[in-house]
Amino acid sequence: MVVAAFVAMFTVYGVAYSFGAFFRPMAEEFGAGRSLTSVVFSLTVCVWSLLGTLTGHLCDRFGPKIVVGAGGVIMGIGLLLTAQIHLLWLGFLTYSLGVGIGIACAYVPMVAVVGGWFLSRRNTALGIAVAGIGFGTVLGAPLAAWLVARYGWRMTDVIFGVGATAILLACAGAAERPPVHVTPSKTNLLDAVRTPAFRLLYGSAVLNSISLFVPFVYLPAYAHDHGASEVAAAALVGAIGGASVAGRLGLGALADRVEVVRLYQASLLLLGLSYLLWLMAGSYAWLVAFALVMGTGYGGFVALSPALLAYLFGTRRLGAMMGALYTSGAIGALIGPPLAGLIVDRTGSYRLAIGFTFVVAMAAYAVLIPLGRSNQSWNASDE
Repeated sequence: MVVAAFVAMFTVYGVAYSFGAFFRPMAEEFGAGRSLTSVVFSLTVCVWSLLGTLTGHLCDRFGPKIVVGAGGVIMGIGLLLTAQIHLLWLGFLTYSLGVGIGIACAYVPMVAVVGGWFLSRRNTALGIAVAGIGFGTVLGAPLAAWLVARYGWRMTDVIFGVGATAILLACAGAAERPPVHVTPSKTNLLDAVRTPAFRLLYGSAVLNSISLFVPFVYLPAYAHDHGASEVAAAALVGAIGGASVAGRLGLGALADRVEVVRLYQASLLLLGLSYLLWLMAGSYAWLVAFALVMGTGYGGFVALSPALLAYLFGTRRLGAMMGALYTSGAIGALIGPPLAGLIVDRTGSYRLAIGFTFVVAMAAYAVLIPLGRSNQSWNASDE
């Protein structure tokens, strides 16, 4: 189950987080500004964030095979159709819906399955599973940049579409519903989301997602504008993914021994402080340093999110709880990249946009500080 989840994460996020390699050629071909082109990615995040609750529920009810398999087919169709578009707004339908639904059908269901299969070492297992996101980012962005340079962005979408469908269908075939070994929880989803703990988590997640997706869209373009080659610029997103593997595996395993709330807060703090490196960057080496620090914080945040939810609310409804929390990403994605692009388009500089992401990311950490002081009174865990 861990291997199947890892490969599914590797595939869907390898596709999604390679968007930075498509950003410049798409914007140039369609004559669109940074803000409008970034909406393709923002809507993709919005779709997978909003549908996470539904796919988590469907997985809890029907199991992962049908959900993950359907997601693989839809993602492939969406990418194949994107390769045929001649108006940018059509990408809002083909790419955003296709890739967004594919991720929604893979991420929440597969992570929930892993959480249900483990009683001991659950956080370690979850850390390994979601490390697939990091490895997918490491390889996906540079591979996409190389394919775009060699074959163009349209053929690259075709290659990614066929490959993603084949891999996700294989993952769906391997996935199994967890055995029934979890004590039924007295806490339902509506009761859980009304708790002070969930409100703090949700508010922090909204703020964090506003800043989180900005580098995935703009960092390659920023590096290229400052002299880096296309592949070297895209490799920065790969560096974020590579560092996130360390965060996912290291902090995921550490959460089995150290209070998960504190580790989650530390990940958000590191993520926020990393934007100072981008703001001060004067060379490609500084950008690499930013990517590595940001990736470590980002990896810890992703790996610890399901572990924190399981700690606070139990695992019986983990899929639905994850889906509810991840709707925050829809809000943040619709605000962050388009607003950052608007700032760059209006000012002609990335500096204010980067400063904006730093302030918002630090606010995400500050909002969550009370959780560490009072989380015991909000704990609704079933284990």
